[in-house]
Amino acid sequence: MEFLSPGRLWFLLLIPVFVALYLFMQHRRSQYALRFTNIALLDRVAPRRPQWRRHVAVGMALLAACACIVAFAQPKDEVKVPRERATIVVSIDVSLSMMATDVEPNRLEAVKVAAKRFVNQLPTKFNIALVSFAGTASTVVPPTTDRATVLRSIDALELAESTATGEAIFTSLQALTQVPPDPEHPNEPAPARIVLMSDGKRTVGRTAQEGARAAKEKNTPIFTVAFGTDSGFIEMDGFRQRVPPDRADLRSVAEITGGQAYTAESAGEIQDVYENIGSSIGFDTVDKEVTARYAGFAMLLTLAAAGAAVALASRFP
Repeated sequence: MEFLSPGRLWFLLLIPVFVALYLFMQHRRSQYALRFTNIALLDRVAPRRPQWRRHVAVGMALLAACACIVAFAQPKDEVKVPRERATIVVSIDVSLSMMATDVEPNRLEAVKVAAKRFVNQLPTKFNIALVSFAGTASTVVPPTTDRATVLRSIDALELAESTATGEAIFTSLQALTQVPPDPEHPNEPAPARIVLMSDGKRTVGRTAQEGARAAKEKNTPIFTVAFGTDSGFIEMDGFRQRVPPDRADLRSVAEITGGQAYTAESAGEIQDVYENIGSSIGFDTVDKEVTARYAGFAMLLTLAAAGAAVALASRFP
């Protein structure tokens, strides 16, 4: 942790002075009591009360003073703040392999749940587009800040044949051309990211690497998620067909574009992946003054010390 006014931390040296003074006063009080008090009579008339309560009250007061001094020194810390404006294209594979049940209840339903939570955690000023792909790719929802429309469209996704991973990237790039201009900076393109979710190998259309190179030219990183397990399978015409994810293909897409590649084999893991992606593309880490945090600690400790003092002053039967 760093401070904007570190010189003010010298006031913390007063704390051990007060501690030493308090211990000295406690020692003098105990010596005076032993010298001039009839202990046997005092025990019968006014039984001793636990001394730890008084110590706790003083300790909390000193901690409150420490928190006040730290706040006075204007501490700063790294905090996450939402980015003001960006566009995220969520591209979801809806090929038939997504009906595999190696992830409960099936891959597609698990992805829908995770994708909706991902959309809800992004900053409200972000534009979000939804692309679905199987044998072809299409823009289901163009870039918008209308979260409700995106969420309903995710729920409505349906399965189809084949997997056109490369076409999904090209369609996602096309969707980005529909981003509304920034009123304050109409000539500046908004920062954009593509989140590409797939569980199978490309079977039709242009290659994923072709799409990745096009995305790199437009300075658009792609975050890929290879979803499912190697043991996943679907039933087709009475035959069992294995549908393992193509992790290497998706990893190369992320590497080409400067994004990140993830893998997920369960609903819990895919949710963790989406949270990591949301944290990396939706927020910036900046140095920010956090004086209020320590002022709040000081207030709570002061109230606790005051409560302890009131309790000590009260006489309960």
